[in-house]
Amino acid sequence: MTTLGKYRHLSRCATPDGHFVILAIDHRANLRAALDKHAPTPSTDADFAAFKQQVIGALAGDASGVLTDPDFGIPAGIVSGNIAPSHGLLAPIEVTNYDVHPSQREVEFIPDWSVRHIKRVGGDGVKLLLYYHPEAANAEKQRGIVRQIVADCSAEDIPFFLEPIPYSLDPSTPLSNADLLAISVEMARLFSSMGVDVLKLQFPVDAAQSRDESAWRAACEQVSAACSVPWALLSAGVDFETFALQTQIACAAGASGVIVGRAVWNEAVTLQDSARADFLATTGQERVRELHSICAKSGRPWSGKVTAPTSARG
Repeated sequence: MTTLGKYRHLSRCATPDGHFVILAIDHRANLRAALDKHAPTPSTDADFAAFKQQVIGALAGDASGVLTDPDFGIPAGIVSGNIAPSHGLLAPIEVTNYDVHPSQREVEFIPDWSVRHIKRVGGDGVKLLLYYHPEAANAEKQRGIVRQIVADCSAEDIPFFLEPIPYSLDPSTPLSNADLLAISVEMARLFSSMGVDVLKLQFPVDAAQSRDESAWRAACEQVSAACSVPWALLSAGVDFETFALQTQIACAAGASGVIVGRAVWNEAVTLQDSARADFLATTGQERVRELHSICAKSGRPWSGKVTAPTSARG
């Protein structure tokens, strides 16, 4: 049984029908590097914050919540009203180093930021990105980190959204679809049994290796069967058309929605001024609305995998 506090926070992150349609823009170093690649001059902190606010301001209206960072997203988003009181607010707790292979990535927490800080600023969820392989040398250490965040979130009565990312132990060879599915199912089973409140999962089939929709559906059904908590689909850098199809299949198979970033707004990174604003006001908004519609039609309400609380005490 979940607590009333967590239940309330999860409700705030979802649509009235119980589906997650969460706009993700918690990206930091890698996003700033991409912006600088297409900008006439390197971005300042103010420029970077302005980009995030432009995306949030344009797209959050059709989303149920926003996942963004404590430096460039949350303060300006709240003060400006781009993150409205009606939006669920998720925040990351980790810094991610993309310069090394996942097997070498140690979890590094954002300095001067914690589960308690997220709760104190009015957050509704704590997000941790965790690279994980059950046979990796650091697998037990990674599980220990999850246990600690579960305990911290329980103490603050705030939901824990875990984003476990599977990877190949061989840097020269990507995971086969068979291995990707096996690890995805194992992660769903393991982490949902450890007290995580929501799993933020990538699609359990690599679209570059297979476009067989029946195989996609069967894989998502296996993940849903293994997962005892709600799960939402992340976009993992695929194009929007692919992600929309993945969303339809995942939701029909038991997912409770999406936590989506680059599949919706990625082209805005390459644009400037009015071209960027026009893209977000048209294509960007249309994409969020389409995902909203798919989730409403096919998704499983998050409450279907949560035992509702009966008391405000304890």
